[in-house]
Amino acid sequence: MSDFASDDLPGEATSVWLASTREDDPDPDPLEGTRSVDVAVVGAGIAGLSTAIELRERDLTVAVLERDRVATGITGKTTAKLTSQHGTIYDHLRREFGPAQSSRYAAVQEEAIDRVEGRIDELGVDCGFERQPAYLYSNEPDEIEREVDAARAAGLEASYVTSVPPFERAQAAVRFDDQAWFHPRKYLLAVADELRADDGAHLHEETRVTDLEDGTPCFVRTESGTVRAKHVVLATGFPILDRAGYFARMHPKRSYVLGIRLDGDPPEGMYYRSGDPYRSVRTYRDDGEELLLVGGENHKTGQGGSTADRYRRLESWARERFPVDEVAYRWSTQDYKPVDKVPFIGRAGAGTENLSVATGFRGWGMTNGTAAGRLLAADIDGEPVPELDLFDPLRLTPKASLGKTLTENADTASEFVTDWFQTLVTPDLTALEPGEAKTVRKGGKPIACARDEDGELHAVSAVCTHMYCLVEWNDAEESWDCPCHGSRFDPDGEVLEGPANEDLPAREG
Repeated sequence: MSDFASDDLPGEATSVWLASTREDDPDPDPLEGTRSVDVAVVGAGIAGLSTAIELRERDLTVAVLERDRVATGITGKTTAKLTSQHGTIYDHLRREFGPAQSSRYAAVQEEAIDRVEGRIDELGVDCGFERQPAYLYSNEPDEIEREVDAARAAGLEASYVTSVPPFERAQAAVRFDDQAWFHPRKYLLAVADELRADDGAHLHEETRVTDLEDGTPCFVRTESGTVRAKHVVLATGFPILDRAGYFARMHPKRSYVLGIRLDGDPPEGMYYRSGDPYRSVRTYRDDGEELLLVGGENHKTGQGGSTADRYRRLESWARERFPVDEVAYRWSTQDYKPVDKVPFIGRAGAGTENLSVATGFRGWGMTNGTAAGRLLAADIDGEPVPELDLFDPLRLTPKASLGKTLTENADTASEFVTDWFQTLVTPDLTALEPGEAKTVRKGGKPIACARDEDGELHAVSAVCTHMYCLVEWNDAEESWDCPCHGSRFDPDGEVLEGPANEDLPAREG
């Protein structure tokens, strides 16, 4: 990434979870040839590996296919809060889904925290798990009072407080006790090791899925092999096969995190301020290292201007509130937000009895991903799972989602039309300076061009291979990002994350 990166951005461009586990990856064992199993799981983040190990505990054979390495995607770029406190979710659930479903959501999240703790003890892994309080703070006392009341009604031990956070003024907060933080990649590497040692499980990293054939059986095809399975679970950020209109019912957002060394002690507890932009604060402790993780600056993928400026604003915010010694790490992540704020967990769509999904975690994937593994494993094993009614991907929630659906799809359509128009009326390529990138027209076709610091020009099609929107340059992450559904590509067009699973073709600049 150094070929394009701005020199003045703070910190090393990686997450602390990845930086602290770089030497821990074994042989990736890419899939070659044909393999038959009960269940194929696509994705080796927290949702995929939780599903896989839950299936093995039910004696179902499993193959996990991961395009990169274990927990290097969304899970490797989280702030890693294990909490049932997900913003002002319980007031929303009570109003839009009813008290019973609000209670169900709360119970699922609390059970997920306990499940992670239990598995950590079972595997004997040291992954920095600590029970900590979680706070949602705001300058809207009425909003906080409603959330406290709704959370208590849902069965959670929530309390109204006014003395937090310690680093800035806020009129009110809701406190959830007995929540947790941990090191997600150390945890999942231990889960992966458990699967590798199991004759009934197969884990293939650096294995890119290129096609999926749903049926009886299902066939998951990769660049060098095929998995034949009775059932398939898509545990990726966005399902590579969309049978339920997910592209119209959730949208991608990017957010940013700094890992900061302080000249002093960091605050205890986890803190979250909702709104636009949100703020997230928690402490990281591992192997003698102590950092403050500060997150925020969220925006729709491919929209919102310079991503490098978002890191700078986040650093400025942190320096105004904490005794910052240095910024050690910086990273960004991408989450998908359903229009009704509830994840999609269950059968992937009409007529897909052998295909399940786990997606739309809205930035709260540590508990939702863990819960998805438990719920999907039970469902695939033929067990009744009443909780899946809430998360049903085929649910109809017009009261909770209609307005947001119309707004988000209007935004997507606007981006599609505007970007195509601007590109078609843009003059042909003029000289790009080193480190500069732009989308231009050549011969009537949109070309994504980026010139690296050595002067080499990288030119690819600017048309996303998912649904033909035009990509936008991400100056901090050095990628071409799709503003419609969140696919991302490197300067040479290789897919970084889906829903696209085909690269951007090379073009002449």
